[in-house]
Amino acid sequence: MPQTVITVQGTYDAFHPAERATVTVTVGFEGPERTAVVTRTTQGTAALVAGIRAKHDPAHGPVTWHATDRIQVWSSRPFNNKGEQLPLVHHAQTTTRAKFRDFDDLAQWVERAAVHPGVRIDGVEWALTAQTQQGATTTARTRAVEEARAKAHTYAEALGLGDLRCLAIADPGMLGDNTSSTSGGGQATYSRAAKAESGGGGLAFTPEDIAVSATVDARFEAS
Repeated sequence: MPQTVITVQGTYDAFHPAERATVTVTVGFEGPERTAVVTRTTQGTAALVAGIRAKHDPAHGPVTWHATDRIQVWSSRPFNNKGEQLPLVHHAQTTTRAKFRDFDDLAQWVERAAVHPGVRIDGVEWALTAQTQQGATTTARTRAVEEARAKAHTYAEALGLGDLRCLAIADPGMLGDNTSSTSGGGQATYSRAAKAESGGGGLAFTPEDIAVSATVDARFEAS
């Protein structure tokens, strides 16, 4: 009996609560005197980092990791609304990132840091721990393969075919015949979002669950 080739795509999505939050904070000043601008930025950064270091403990503390980029210094000569060039303005800026495991502590820290001169909160990125991410990725890929096989089995039954044998399985677009247009491969993808609420008790973050997804292409032979 001639063999029938069935090519399918399997997908799987799961959602996990965020376990880590990395906040990005910029400290920067500008003004006519370069030395004064650099000094204020350096002092502001030192104060910010000192507060983070006090919370840093990879094993048990609210902050598991932090890093600060080198100070950036540059100058510009702006124009007014009449097109006239104004005196030179000097700028200095640093960027600090800190990873929190305690989201309540993060909210309190952001609320305090944001009111200091020169400080700007650039955003918060939510993530899973490496261990959770690895396990979730493995599960998502396994479930995507199972979904592909179930889909192929349904197609085979609809054709009155019984025996089903897998010929190939691959990340999307890698079967070599342009049968898939899905991008991103079989890698899990992570969506990060949150909303900040400010009530009588102060700022609080409510992160959305992180989506872990996987997609695979598979080819089966049925008879």
